[in-house]
Amino acid sequence: MAKKHEYIQYFLKISSRNQTHDHSRVQKLAPTQVINGEMQFYARAKLFYQEVPATEEGMMGNFIELSNPDIQASREFLRKFVGGPGRAGTDCALDCGSGIGRVSKHVLLPVFNSVELVDMMESFLLEAQNYLQLSGDKVESYHCYNLQEFTPPLGRYDVIWIQWVSGYLTDKDLLAFLSRCRAGLKENGVIVLKDNVAREGCIFDLSDSSVTRDMDILRSLIKKSGLVVLGQEKQDGFPEQCVPVWMFALHSDGHS
Repeated sequence: MAKKHEYIQYFLKISSRNQTHDHSRVQKLAPTQVINGEMQFYARAKLFYQEVPATEEGMMGNFIELSNPDIQASREFLRKFVGGPGRAGTDCALDCGSGIGRVSKHVLLPVFNSVELVDMMESFLLEAQNYLQLSGDKVESYHCYNLQEFTPPLGRYDVIWIQWVSGYLTDKDLLAFLSRCRAGLKENGVIVLKDNVAREGCIFDLSDSSVTRDMDILRSLIKKSGLVVLGQEKQDGFPEQCVPVWMFALHSDGHS
């Protein structure tokens, strides 16, 4: 989803996912509750994004003022895990839930020799070709897939970036996707997972069919996928009323 990719990445949805959201559309789930992998869960999300404009504002849920602090924090976090002995290389990165390529343009393309985008929305990927035209020779490919159906090629990527999209996958599908991403990493490769993190339990937002998980649930899914947390950091510079956003650097449990 483009969220199959920024795919979900791209959409902050702060207005509906923060502490002031419309409670008639938001349900709290028990910490151990797992969303059914039924088609309606994914169909609602796709219907929602069909109405989202293929612009930076659309990717940010009309909170464009948060784009710069997001980009700055992402750049600084990435630098800690890329380049040098024992770190991820800078050959190829995958932007999951890429939307039009906001993260690719500002975070990944300045660092990597090539970048690939994956998103469920064809309209976003078509616009990405215009949005990224100045770096078009470094964009290796555009994959139009839902993340729950996408399998990264084995051992291809130095970094796989998954931002604001994990909440559009059921627990089962997120676990499976993280496992497939682990297999898609090169030696010393890193997955960066960046998303809203609930303060407690899970929050389901019916408006865009997304779930915000708390830290314990996220870390449990990460562990079950065969990944370990190399580092984590909270996003700074966002309004206090926003749901906290965290960045996780993940690598294979067998990483040396």
